[in-house]
Amino acid sequence: MSRPLPSPRPVRAALPRAIIASALALAGPCASVLAQDYPGRSVRLVAGFAPGGITDVLARAVAVRLSEGLGQQVVVENRPGAGTLIASELVARAVPDGYTLLFQDVTTHAINASFYRKLPYDTEKDFTPVALVAASPLMLAVHPSVPVRSVKELIALARAKPGALTLGTGGVGTTAHVAGAMMNSAAGMKIELIGYKGSAPAVQAVLAGDIELTLSTTPAVMSHVKSGRMRALGLTSAKRVAGIDLPTLAEAGLPGFEIMIYSGVLGPAGLSVPVVNRLSAELARAVASQAVRDTLAELGAQPSASTPAQFAAHLKGEIARLGSVVRASGAQAQ
Repeated sequence: MSRPLPSPRPVRAALPRAIIASALALAGPCASVLAQDYPGRSVRLVAGFAPGGITDVLARAVAVRLSEGLGQQVVVENRPGAGTLIASELVARAVPDGYTLLFQDVTTHAINASFYRKLPYDTEKDFTPVALVAASPLMLAVHPSVPVRSVKELIALARAKPGALTLGTGGVGTTAHVAGAMMNSAAGMKIELIGYKGSAPAVQAVLAGDIELTLSTTPAVMSHVKSGRMRALGLTSAKRVAGIDLPTLAEAGLPGFEIMIYSGVLGPAGLSVPVVNRLSAELARAVASQAVRDTLAELGAQPSASTPAQFAAHLKGEIARLGSVVRASGAQAQ
């Protein structure tokens, strides 16, 4: 089992940031003029995950193309820990000038908003949505000894033997944990969810036969599926993914099921509209580039460019939708 994540630090006074944000808002035309010269130096793109993971790889691919579009270097800064709270708080408290941005995923906002009793920032009010970048599904895979070859067969087995099957995730409060809780609820079954210290240990536990199933990113399990050491049953996306011959969980037995690891860029609250629009446009170009699309394909992800307004609506909807799942599951940081 994974250890409970640490409680977030108490909220720090946000007065200086609020004052700066208000000043920029009141500046009006002046802010627009200043934005014409943006960026005048390098930009930090903060990621709340360690180097090498799917979010880090995607952030670095986007940063390269974004650097070309902005004419200034975009540097990925890894600030892992506390379930991405460290990175999120850093950006929430940053000066809203466009030089400190957050490369976030579904965990940092949609899940953490309900997973933590208290956060050191306001999930919706302390950030400025800039753009979605990509979305990738989780893959449901089982050990070959499990006598199922489809999602429907898995549901039937789990219903016949409540609590007998175990599913490993990258930790309590992760996207995979929430997806597992959603599966249990949607199918009316009881599969025990076991949190590990990352998705890699969860995958290894399946390979060793210690547990029966896992939900993980496509790259983490695909090689084992191809070698026959694991059997894939489906993807958590709403539609099938090109290049992966697997049904979605929605079409394979759980109608309407969908949960994606979406990635996007946020700035601190108070980021000026001209800067937001410039960043959004350059992110759209980055995502449209062949280099980024090749990276997405390798990660089993799909491009998901959006306007700032569309991203804001998406965040609001996911916070409400996944928040209800987290609360119903009883999962909460200690």
